[in-house]
Amino acid sequence: MNKARHLLDSQDFNMEELERLFGLAEKIQQHPEKYLDVCKGNLLASLFYEPSTRTRFSFEAAMLRLGGEVIGFDDPSGSSVAKGESLGDTLKTVECYADVAVMRHPKEGAAKLASQYLKAMPLINAGDGGHQHPTQTLTDLMTIRSYKKRLDHMVVAVCGDLLFGRTIHSLVKALSRYPEIKFLFVSPKELRMPEYIKDSLSADTYVEMESLEDALTEADVHYMSRVQKERFFSAEEYERLKDFYVLSKDKLRKAKKELIVMHPLPRVMEISTDVDSDPRAVYFQQAKLGMYVRMALIMTLLEKGEIS
Repeated sequence: MNKARHLLDSQDFNMEELERLFGLAEKIQQHPEKYLDVCKGNLLASLFYEPSTRTRFSFEAAMLRLGGEVIGFDDPSGSSVAKGESLGDTLKTVECYADVAVMRHPKEGAAKLASQYLKAMPLINAGDGGHQHPTQTLTDLMTIRSYKKRLDHMVVAVCGDLLFGRTIHSLVKALSRYPEIKFLFVSPKELRMPEYIKDSLSADTYVEMESLEDALTEADVHYMSRVQKERFFSAEEYERLKDFYVLSKDKLRKAKKELIVMHPLPRVMEISTDVDSDPRAVYFQQAKLGMYVRMALIMTLLEKGEIS
């Protein structure tokens, strides 16, 4: 039996594979009726140890729209995890029933550990603590590609919680592989980008700043993120920093007309609702594109092939 291929890290696919994946996602988006039975007879195990709306729903919608079915849990207290079952035993059990699994877990490295217990079932990392969120990165890359028609030669501002923001960590790592990408790291000093991310970049490819307004005048892509309450040990520190940045329609006046504003969601207060009507705000479209890219990912890992 062949060893399964997993998606654990935003760089697990090479550049050529990413292009094929995005191309397939575009075909699905354009002709969804051709893909209604591609995964008929297959089961997706949805294993969410942390709350989720978009990631869980988009994966489940993706599998159902491909003709497959979904089993799993969105609260580990409803499974044998509550009885003390180990992560390894849970995954080995799930492999008895499902063809592919998607897992979100609060601990960094949980996805890699879980994959070591599997023989044939592909595992997709849907977020492991503050570490990685590779399928959100696929969604983000496809969104940029869809709106900008390229993934190179641009200025990308990432703003907010850069310390704990796993979506931002994944995106920066992925985009750094493309030529002529300049990053603007916009955050308060307490939430700056971790050193291990900066160490992976050339020093001339990023600038750290605190001014949201300055970043908006230069950026081609502006990626907002919430300050994540669940990552803080101190409630007082969270309250002090949660509204450090708020993007409003007024602040967008000096931004480029071709700018796109992205957000992995959920939004709390960091983007005013008046921004939603601005044509540069693409975060809800971004969420929908996530379903198509996850459909393409499921097909790829299950080796379903493309449909002409």
